[in-house]
Amino acid sequence: MSIALVTGITGQDGYYLSKLLLEKGYEVHGTIRRSSTFNTSRIENLISDYGQSGKLNLHYSDLLDSSSLNSLINTINPDEVYNLAAQSHVAVSFENPVYTTQVGTLGSISLLESIRHNDKKIKFYQASSSEMYGGAEEITLNESSKFEPKSPYAASKVFAHDITKIYRDSYDIFAVNGILFNHESPMRGETFVTRKITRAVGRISLGLQKKLTLGNLNASRDWGFAGDYVEAMWMMLQHDTPSDWVVATGETHTVQEFAKIAFDKVGLNWEDYVITSDKYHRPNEVKYLLGDPTKIKSELNWKPNTTFEMLVQMMVDHDINLATRESVLIKENLMKPTWEYPK
Repeated sequence: MSIALVTGITGQDGYYLSKLLLEKGYEVHGTIRRSSTFNTSRIENLISDYGQSGKLNLHYSDLLDSSSLNSLINTINPDEVYNLAAQSHVAVSFENPVYTTQVGTLGSISLLESIRHNDKKIKFYQASSSEMYGGAEEITLNESSKFEPKSPYAASKVFAHDITKIYRDSYDIFAVNGILFNHESPMRGETFVTRKITRAVGRISLGLQKKLTLGNLNASRDWGFAGDYVEAMWMMLQHDTPSDWVVATGETHTVQEFAKIAFDKVGLNWEDYVITSDKYHRPNEVKYLLGDPTKIKSELNWKPNTTFEMLVQMMVDHDINLATRESVLIKENLMKPTWEYPK
């Protein structure tokens, strides 16, 4: 039975990856940060299904604490390590640049150092990001395209990407970088623009919200489904030789397109509800990101199974159900109505 360690297990990708690995028969270990409250809501069903059997195990650890990571790897002795943990919200990275950069850089090199000194041949996956490219030009981006990061988050990802390659070449570690373009799901955080849109669509359709405030409607992204993308992560570590792969759909859509389709799903005109504010513009805007998945399609036989419209529909359906439950709680005076969401 294979053993996997997943940092960032409580995030969107952590949930989908852990679910995939558990279904494949893995023993999965995940890191969570010690805090006054538990942040395991996304993986509660996995804990319920696999926790008692020992298939899923959670450990307190912190990417800023190299000794805890080293101790964890030596104790678990995993076959595969997936480094997904990060402060991944780009706008927040401008507000908290030091913390964002520390997590993105120290975490990756601490894990690689632990793997380097371990007697076992542990395979390592680093979650790289399309934000590393900068998105200044309307071009298709592949594994050889130049990185021009435009945020503290993106800069930290470039370091982690490069140090992974350095350790791979210097110490013969099976280490790969997955350069994932934007990937969404009903598990996406509600401050990310796609989830912010579908959450608002659900609430507006039920009269719980009046308007939706967004930033740059012309920002264009290559959006896919997180459930498809974590399969690509796993496939990279099953390949014969380590390398770097772009994971993308090969098509791009604007924020406005996403909003229009989402509102169309509930029979509403997006222009009647969406307003814009400079508050949600980044200090250094990434305008256009489009990935070229040719390499991963040809070498790993991976391709996305979820279309853009299917993704939007999935997220809208989920958030209509969420808004419906919210409406019931309001009617029963168990929740106070809020007309703007999220903050």
